[in-house]
Amino acid sequence: MSAADLAAVIVSVVCLAVVVVMVLAVQALVRTLRELRATVDDLRGATLPLVHDLQSTVSKAGDELERVDAVLDKAERISTTADVASRLAYKAVAPPLIKTASLVAGAGRATWRMRSSKPRRRAIDVGGRAK
Repeated sequence: MSAADLAAVIVSVVCLAVVVVMVLAVQALVRTLRELRATVDDLRGATLPLVHDLQSTVSKAGDELERVDAVLDKAERISTTADVASRLAYKAVAPPLIKTASLVAGAGRATWRMRSSKPRRRAIDVGGRAK
């Protein structure tokens, strides 16, 4: 066997070893990809119902927000109506009450003055007229 034959045998053995290592690496890679695929399938199976539930919850929350918005609009309209009614009642009731209060106060003062003042005697003239 010559040196060239020996070199060819050594290169062939090394290439065979490299091919064996590559086959083992590819097998490990295939096994890892299968496990990854199984994990992704499990994850997809677990998350799809959660996403569906989340969509349902968001839809319900949107409906509730619309209801709350409608309630707030009604409350705002009621508040405005009550404010207008209050102002109208104030304008309708306040002037008569103020006038009544001033009349009562004036009558009270007049009564007080009439009671507190001394009766005045007027001289009567012979003709019957007061001086």
